[in-house]
Amino acid sequence: MLILQNLSYQHPNKERLFDNLNLSVNSGDKIALTGNNGTGKSTLLQIMAGELLPHDGYLNIHVSPYYVPQLFGQYNELTVAQALRIEHKLAALKAILAGHVTEQHLTILNDDWTIEERCQEALQYWQLNEPDLTRPMSTLSGGQKTKVFLAGIHIHQPSLVLLDEPSNHLDTAGRELLYNYIQSTSGTLVVVSHDRKLLNLLNTICELSSSGITVYGGNYDFYAAQKQIENNALNLDIQSKEKALRKAKEKERETMERQQKLDARGKRKQEKAGVAKIMMNTLRNSAENSTAKIKGAHAEKISGLSGDLQALRNELPEIDKMQFGFNNMMLHKGKVLFTATGVNHKYDQHHIWAHNLDIQINSGERIVIKGINGSGKTTLIKMILGELEPATGTVYRADNKWIYIDQDYTLINNNYNVYEQAQQFNMALQEHEIKIRLNRFLFTKEDWDKGCGSLSGGERMRLILCCLTISNQAPDIIVLDEPTNNLDIQNIEMLTAAINGYQGTLIVVSHDEHFLGAVNVERTIKV
Repeated sequence: MLILQNLSYQHPNKERLFDNLNLSVNSGDKIALTGNNGTGKSTLLQIMAGELLPHDGYLNIHVSPYYVPQLFGQYNELTVAQALRIEHKLAALKAILAGHVTEQHLTILNDDWTIEERCQEALQYWQLNEPDLTRPMSTLSGGQKTKVFLAGIHIHQPSLVLLDEPSNHLDTAGRELLYNYIQSTSGTLVVVSHDRKLLNLLNTICELSSSGITVYGGNYDFYAAQKQIENNALNLDIQSKEKALRKAKEKERETMERQQKLDARGKRKQEKAGVAKIMMNTLRNSAENSTAKIKGAHAEKISGLSGDLQALRNELPEIDKMQFGFNNMMLHKGKVLFTATGVNHKYDQHHIWAHNLDIQINSGERIVIKGINGSGKTTLIKMILGELEPATGTVYRADNKWIYIDQDYTLINNNYNVYEQAQQFNMALQEHEIKIRLNRFLFTKEDWDKGCGSLSGGERMRLILCCLTISNQAPDIIVLDEPTNNLDIQNIEMLTAAINGYQGTLIVVSHDEHFLGAVNVERTIKV
């Protein structure tokens, strides 16, 4: 159905993204494409969809794939029908039903007389309860846009579906519909996702890395177990190579000490025997050459072992020991930070919540705000943080310091480079101390001058975490709005490790149950 042979891609700036990728996708396969941020998963999916051309290699595809992208901003100027590429068929059907039966209209419709009914059924199935095909995409939430494109699968009925982070913006009910579709479909799927529940519904994991694509038969749990076995073997190889290197250095030292003793003994014998000075110099040069050869042989062996050891260490996954390191002395456990009594908010003269809300938030709590797409979760966050006042009811807010990290990481200024961004949060650190912090969050010397606008989602998240450690003062509240969207599993684990070192109040908007459990969320506010 789809074959990649020696496929390569480079960015317009000539930077190589991946080289010589090989993969076969057969009918009925359900494949997960995994890998760290920046390895090119979304780019590869776009190449499969025909939206990008490879730089080298061969793509052989026998069907027309249906592609659900990760980002939807490019569709904001279109209607729902235009985004789904069905506007011409719908217009032709409408014209024919109105009596304008022309060859052009019949050709465009192509006997697809049920197109309108399928659209309504599909949009309603994905819980778009007001399925207006003329509605502008710009008026939809992220979750609603995702559902529009997922509805397109039923409308177009493709045999190959390409999904890029399809669960990112979906509420809990939407995710369950997605999981049901993946389990029940007989079609062929290639999916990029960090959603572990979704990944466990797929029967093949393809890991994209700098060395190419590695195929693992089985779901994500099987893949994770195999990776653990590989990492254990890698650690054993490293220990063995370290032992060999220590022995080689000890052998070099013993050999050189023995050679020096032999040279000294030989010199004393020559002096006692009254060997001529010119002959002594010749013998000394010969001994020095012999010593240099021995030393060179050992140095070559040690260099080879050191190179092998470094190569093995480079294969190790990043050890995620990133902690905020906050001074938590100013945080008072149990202090009332926010109280809302009978609050509601209005949009277009209509209350956003069916019932007025009564909420209290205390210092040190870990809370998740849940609700379907469009239920007003972000509105409630703005009300808690003081950016929005209620239309009805009253609120109390204690004087507090908060940090709001949204899913686009807008705390990052794209006009700065990495080091300049870190400096914006600096209160008292010296330049070398800031660079030490950047290194701790995996920003090496080569990254310090990189523009923030070119950073991936995972890099932006890590830079925000680093900036918070540079500021040092723990905020009373950290708000995470869909924090795991656009992050790979490795970066989600980094975020989890950092958050678990924070003792203040955590408020999360997320449908990622695995993440919510990992950060020990203890209370739910439903809107």
